[in-house]
Amino acid sequence: MAHIVIVGAGIGGVPAAFELRKKLGKEHRVTLLGSSPYFEFTPSNPWVAVGWRKTEQTRVAMREPLESKGIQWISEKVVTIDAPGNNVTTAAGHRLDYDYLVIATGPKLSFEEVPGLGPHGGHTHSICTHEHSEIAWAAYQEFLMNPGPIVIGAAPGASCFGPAYEFAMILDADLRKRKIRDRVPMTYVSSEPYIGHMGLGGVGDSKGLMESELRQRHIKWVTNAKITEVRPGEVLLTEMDEEGKPKKEHVLPFKFSMILPAFKGVDPVAAVPNLCNPRGFVLIDEHQRSKAYRNIFSAGVCVAIPPVEVTPVGTGAPKTGYMIESMVSAICENIVADIKGKPADARATWNAICLADFGDTGAAFVALPQIPPRNVTWAKAGKWVHLAKIAFEKYFLRKVRTGSLTPVYETYVLKALGIVSLREKKS
Repeated sequence: MAHIVIVGAGIGGVPAAFELRKKLGKEHRVTLLGSSPYFEFTPSNPWVAVGWRKTEQTRVAMREPLESKGIQWISEKVVTIDAPGNNVTTAAGHRLDYDYLVIATGPKLSFEEVPGLGPHGGHTHSICTHEHSEIAWAAYQEFLMNPGPIVIGAAPGASCFGPAYEFAMILDADLRKRKIRDRVPMTYVSSEPYIGHMGLGGVGDSKGLMESELRQRHIKWVTNAKITEVRPGEVLLTEMDEEGKPKKEHVLPFKFSMILPAFKGVDPVAAVPNLCNPRGFVLIDEHQRSKAYRNIFSAGVCVAIPPVEVTPVGTGAPKTGYMIESMVSAICENIVADIKGKPADARATWNAICLADFGDTGAAFVALPQIPPRNVTWAKAGKWVHLAKIAFEKYFLRKVRTGSLTPVYETYVLKALGIVSLREKKS
């Protein structure tokens, strides 16, 4: 009998638990650990931050869906991982021995890398978690009573640019609905070398597409931006040239600001000897398996992926939800194969697929594979993307509530967009 422990109950961990339970016989145990009682649908966070959603609409209490499928659920934070000893310990002191460990924790948010950044002790907001989005919504309501400049963007080393673009556009749409957009100058600030880079080196004509969207909304921008400090009501940054040398200093005033931070690996994962790179991301092989521990697998934002290209200001490679599902699917196949004594040779596609909501319209980006040169590069904009993201939110949450979420939706999304399914075959 094998015991598989999954750490992290997000977009990676939850489908991993359901899929492993589905694929494995009853003699094997599956345990999922999460730091919160809930699954949070992170893509909804920009809507939460402007009051278009309440957190209870975009989260699911996980005990019933998991236990109804025979999955042990422990809502406790993991504080130590003893990889040589094959066990994890929770904050409540519970120790769990495992035969296989799946790390799907997501990232640590490194607000401390920029003085004054972040919602706790800093001067900017975040939409990385439900809690942060609720804090942003409370501040946004105060802002609406006395509007002024807004600064939205991403800090040096950030890898998740899509939500920053989304939030800027959603704010614009919300302010126009409230008929106060004319009182709110907006600036998008990013470590990207150009608009539409998104940590991917661009996707098709994403540069032209995104610049056009920003221009139409009267949102100014500064790229190659190294944010150095945030003071009350001011973002200080250095705009770099193409060689990474200082070009211009900026001091941008704001009454409301949301800046996405760079990511690191969470502390208990980063502390495991030989498991991670210097920033705490898990080093894996082409089968999502740890290079140091053969019974540890990892998926999602917590895995180490090199940047697509060197940029004047540091940028990371994003891990989209569809890419994460592909990783999870490979992990499940490989653990099942390993238990049966067969070669664990399944590989993830690592395709980048993004549905970016802009409040009343949106844009879809597909890069297959993520790192150029690509077999497919595809970018389209339209109101249908906004509607598609709403539909996908409802579909995904319904699947979680009913315990039927499995990591196969990449195929369906590609088909829906009129793109071929590229689920990688085993050689």
